[in-house]
Formats: sequence, C-alpha cells, structure tokens
Amino acid sequence: MFSKSTEELNQLGAQITTKEIKQQPELWQEALSNFQQQADAVSQFLDQVVAAADGQVVRVIFTGAGTSAYTGDTVTPYLNAHGDRKHFRFESIATTDIVSAPYDFLEPETPTILVSFARSGNSPESVKAVALAEQLVKNLHQLTITCAPDGNLAQHAEGEAKNLVLLQPAGSNDKGFAMTGSFSCMALTALLVFDQADAETKAGYVNTITKMGQEVVAREDFIQNLVDEDFDRIAYLGSGSLGGLTREAQLKVLELTAGKLATIFDTSMGFRHGPKSFVNDRTLVFDFLSNNPYTRQYDVDVMEEIKGDQIAKRVVAVGTSQDNDFSGENFFFANGDQQLPEAYQALPDVMFAQTLALLSSVKIGNKPDTPSPTGTVNRVVKGVIIHDYNN
Repeated sequence: MFSKSTEELNQLGAQITTKEIKQQPELWQEALSNFQQQADAVSQFLDQVVAAADGQVVRVIFTGAGTSAYTGDTVTPYLNAHGDRKHFRFESIATTDIVSAPYDFLEPETPTILVSFARSGNSPESVKAVALAEQLVKNLHQLTITCAPDGNLAQHAEGEAKNLVLLQPAGSNDKGFAMTGSFSCMALTALLVFDQADAETKAGYVNTITKMGQEVVAREDFIQNLVDEDFDRIAYLGSGSLGGLTREAQLKVLELTAGKLATIFDTSMGFRHGPKSFVNDRTLVFDFLSNNPYTRQYDVDVMEEIKGDQIAKRVVAVGTSQDNDFSGENFFFANGDQQLPEAYQALPDVMFAQTLALLSSVKIGNKPDTPSPTGTVNRVVKGVIIHDYNN
C-alpha cells in the first residue's frame, strides 16, 4: 500500500488512510518541535496548577471518547511510574463515562487537571465532559490536546487562563474515518508534558520511534504475509501501557473492516482467564512485548503457551529483541532500543497494528477511507442526546 500510486490507492478507497498512517514518523518530529516551542508555557501552567492546589495532590484525568479515550489508557500506566507523583496522580476516564455518570467520576473537592484528547474537538461527549467538569470541580485546570484549532474545544479554551491548548501538527487532523496520526501525536504530546525524563532524553526517544515507524513502512511485506493467511479473528495482547494500547489496536481492525473480522484485546496475564477461549485455528494472535525485563517474562510466557497449544493460525510477537525473546514468530524492530519505555514503544507498535488493519480492510473488499457502508458509524459521532445535569 505504501508504495502504490495515488491513483491506485484512490481506486481502493485507501488513499487518505494510507497516507495518514505512513506520515506519522514525520508528524512525531513535528509534535516534538511544537512541544519544545511551548515547553516554557507548559512548565508555567503546571507550576500554576501545583500552586493553586496548596499542597494537595492534583488529579490528572485523561479523557476522550473511543480512540481518544484509549490514548489515555496507553499513557496512564507509564506516567504513574514516571510522572511527578509528588504533585500528580494520573487516571484515564472516558468522556462517555463522565457524561453518563459524572457523580461516579468527578471529585468536586479535589484539585484536577482535565486533559481532553480530541481529534476534532466536536464530539458531543467531549464538549459535555468539559462543561460538567467546569460545573462540578471547584479547583479545575484544563489541558486541551487537539488536532483542530477551529473545533469546539479549542475555541472554548480561547482566553481561558486555566485552560492551556496544545495544538497538534496540522497533518494529524486525520481526514480518514479512523484516527491514526491523531492518536499517536496526542499520546506523544501527553508524554512530553508529564514524563519526568529530561528534554534531551525525550528527544532521543522521539528520534528512536521515528526510525522504528519508518521501519514499519519499509517492512510492509511482513505484515502483508500475515494478512494473506486464512483468518477471521485477531487478538491483541500486552502489558502496562502496551496493554492499554491493545484496545486501540483492535479498534482499528473493527473500524476499517466494519466488523467483518472479530477482535479481542486483553493483558498478557489476563488473557488466560476466559478470553483465551476466543482463539481458534483462524485466529492471528499478537503480543506487544514490553522492554521491561520483569514484565516481558509474562508477555513471552503467554505467547509460548499459545504457541504450544497449537490452537492459533499464527502467533506473533511485536517489539524489540532482548535476551528473553519469544521462540516463535517475531516482528522485531531493527532500529528498536531495549531501553525505550513502553509508552513510547506504543507508537511504532500502533503503526504495525494500523497497517495490519489497513491491509485487512483491502483484503475483504472494504474501503478504508469510508469503511462503514451503512453510514451508521461516523467519523465524528452523531445522534447523541446530551441531557442536563443538575447536582
């Protein structure tokens, strides 16, 4: 797909999505540059939040709907280990949960930063979640990480001293149905904001994942070989931040194939407890291997078990080679770094998953750019009735 002409891709209904997957490594460099230009403003904002908390630990809620929610799921585990836990505690709560039951998820007396992830900033739940937080939380600051400067969330934040907008690269405002570059750029920006690693280290991480992402493009044939198999099910597994990533990985398959391929996601450890029943001889099983030696043991263990069961069509590990590798089939990044933290590893990993979903969509005769033939699922959710909440 990545080497096809624009005309060929247009005939397949895949020109937009293919381009948006392929360009992500360049977007990550742009997102890093944007952050570096705003680093002082971000630092001042966080200092302002800590001062206003007056000694209390600030609750950081990553929120969004669908892929935007899974962005929070991906970065939260890592930040709970590597963020500033003296001043912040990190949680991922979907806007759909906040809007439907705000009393379960918002704490009026707790200082809070609401971090809104939004491609368009126009989803009804995203807009309402912000309104509810402003209505209920007494000490509220907001970070709006969005790809659309003209979206409702970005416009709402204009002139608000307690709401810092971090716009993503223009190219990340995906025009295709499925979020690709928007997911990875928003996740990267959140990491750059809250990771306690120094600036040089974070820039090094971005340079590494840029090379790894380019490698996915160059090694499309490996992924095509998998897609050429006779399968109708896909399972994604992982641990920590890569466990959070599994939900986004499987969503790409559901979206781009309009549900014609069945998918499941779970943690490497959790998969044995019932969900493993999903696997049969028409299933591709993938595990995003952690670079953490302790955690990696559990990732490799479940892969060896499934391989030994001989119940799946293919069992493939995705990651960087270490001393402890899966004995079966692996997609190892030649440009990977054994020291790369899992939340950053998630970005080239998701490019692998996006590419597999793209190729699967074409295989079944779907159009990746407009994969919902009935129009019942839309790029920006429609038809949501938003109700008033009177507390």
